[in-house]
Amino acid sequence: MHPYIELQVTTNYSFLRGASHPHELATQAKNLGYEAIAISDRNTLAGAVRMHVACKQQNIRMISGVRLDLEDSPSFLCFPTDRRAYGRLSQLLSLGKRRAGKGQCYLFLKDLLEGNVFQAGEGQVVVVIPPDEINSVFKNTLHTIRNKIKNNIYLSVNNTYSGNDKTRFVALEALTSSLSLPLVITNDVQAHLPERKILHDVLTCIREHCQINEAGFLLHANAEHHLKSGDEMLRLFADYPEAIANTVKIADQCRFSLDELHYEYPVEPVSFGCTPQQELSRLTWEGADERYPNGIPNKIKIQINHELTLIKELGYAAYFLTIHDIVRFARSRNILCQGRGSAANSSVCYMLGVTSVNPAEIELLFERFVSAERNEPPDIDVDFEHERREEVIQYIYDKYGRTHSGITATHITYRYKSALREIGKVMGLTEDTTQSLSSVVNWGQSNKRDLKEGYIREVGLDPTDPTLKMVLDLARQIIGFPRHLSQHTGGFVITKAPLDTVVPIENAAMKDRTVIEWDKDDLDALGILKVDVLALGMLTCIRKAFDLIDHHHGRKLTLSSIPQGDQQTYDMLCQGDSIGVFQVESRAQMSMLPRLKPRNYYDLVIEVAIVRPGPIQGDMVHPFLRRRNGSEKVYYPKKELEEVLSRTM
Repeated sequence: MHPYIELQVTTNYSFLRGASHPHELATQAKNLGYEAIAISDRNTLAGAVRMHVACKQQNIRMISGVRLDLEDSPSFLCFPTDRRAYGRLSQLLSLGKRRAGKGQCYLFLKDLLEGNVFQAGEGQVVVVIPPDEINSVFKNTLHTIRNKIKNNIYLSVNNTYSGNDKTRFVALEALTSSLSLPLVITNDVQAHLPERKILHDVLTCIREHCQINEAGFLLHANAEHHLKSGDEMLRLFADYPEAIANTVKIADQCRFSLDELHYEYPVEPVSFGCTPQQELSRLTWEGADERYPNGIPNKIKIQINHELTLIKELGYAAYFLTIHDIVRFARSRNILCQGRGSAANSSVCYMLGVTSVNPAEIELLFERFVSAERNEPPDIDVDFEHERREEVIQYIYDKYGRTHSGITATHITYRYKSALREIGKVMGLTEDTTQSLSSVVNWGQSNKRDLKEGYIREVGLDPTDPTLKMVLDLARQIIGFPRHLSQHTGGFVITKAPLDTVVPIENAAMKDRTVIEWDKDDLDALGILKVDVLALGMLTCIRKAFDLIDHHHGRKLTLSSIPQGDQQTYDMLCQGDSIGVFQVESRAQMSMLPRLKPRNYYDLVIEVAIVRPGPIQGDMVHPFLRRRNGSEKVYYPKKELEEVLSRTM
């Protein structure tokens, strides 16, 4: 193994603290010859999955860990050695986050030493981070910690380059000797390269709400807190070979991997003696009987059996039961809801009442929704009336509990405009200047990272000004950096085991909502299913329209009973009379409608699909219109493709 493993690594998911992405740190670690590298963001696991994926891509091992910043004691690095220890660490973070406001974490020394969650560091390797000044308060605290945590506890040593490192090391050695506490070397890594020092300073100023010329001792005195090679660390700490060797020892102990987070879907209530698959089959066939009171056509039976077989093979029955139950609850409260996206390709979803379009009748492909070859979990998005979606959200919380359910996070990242605004303020630019710079971004350059000098001059600024050039350079670097966590529009994670043993849970800004730290990409990387509970204003409008029709005309309509072949409706659409009509009310759609002239449901499907960046940039729109109008011959490369491509020509 490599002679040194870096254990104290801060990524940019320690929001406004780390100056490098996880993938940059992983790549640099590989370049420097590391076989493993830790992640130890502050009171968070938000970047753990990104680092895990990046390390796997570089064929190095990630050591899962966290830096715990406590309210009443020095900080700790904690590295779980197994799955259970990881779960306790995640629960500890959830405890601190749930007692604090959004984005904060309040933890105390007693939570680590006396609490029921963490159990005095059981299963953890704990590294105490000493303060810059080794005073009596720290010594007494360290004695208390040592009396509680008997094994796998270390004291970290790193250079501060403040002129008194030797004196400090001697004091730490004396302290550890009296407590039989081994030392371990770290470099308190804040970036993958020393060149990120200026960016780190800017992030510090943004976090502390000050300009860079006022920051003073808030900033690091040097650029030494970057990822260094093992040989360099051996040279710097040649007098402490055992403390260097302890980094490898700790890395060897901490073999837990996020791949061990085997996701288990919660057990859904089923009829007595039934398995989830049998319950799903029963509900599907009951729904089919309701959809086809005069008998289920053989074609539909074949499709249902095909889908149920594939769902059974992939083990997704419980997921479908959850969606069915959520939709059932909404309908019991007279809340209009509708499945969207590729779920509309599923006859099972149609029979369960999740969607209102029969895919078998319009020949939609189920494998676009669920396929054994793609090895991707199903993703059923369900829209609810926007005024009443909160009732559905609280139902999910009430049913599964807040320790088994949480809303998916969204990582809010810097874009060019926000980067220019915040960095300009830190660098002392006036508000008028930063506003002028931000306005240039609105002009829509294809490469937002490259503001042309001509554009800058046109707003009265000098692109050769050193401060302005630095602001632009820093803004380019910070684009894509996570700024903070927010909540997904409606993605829910529901688990059989306590969710807080998988990922930390924190309070959302909205009342009565809790959010996990990972976003949808993180969940996909670990194979964790989510349920999307979305809000749609048009459903509220439709429900109110249904109520008015019922009140004035005594006619009860549902989404599935609206006639799909009403020719007067298509006459209006062909004239572009679609203001206020969902999905075809944009200027681009209103321009396309008279040219495409939709006369049936599938024509509308094509109408919505063709006014998209892909078909437009691929020059597919005009050829399709010419072929549809008969002015251009339809050509198929092979006759076998005609059946598949005939409807889109």
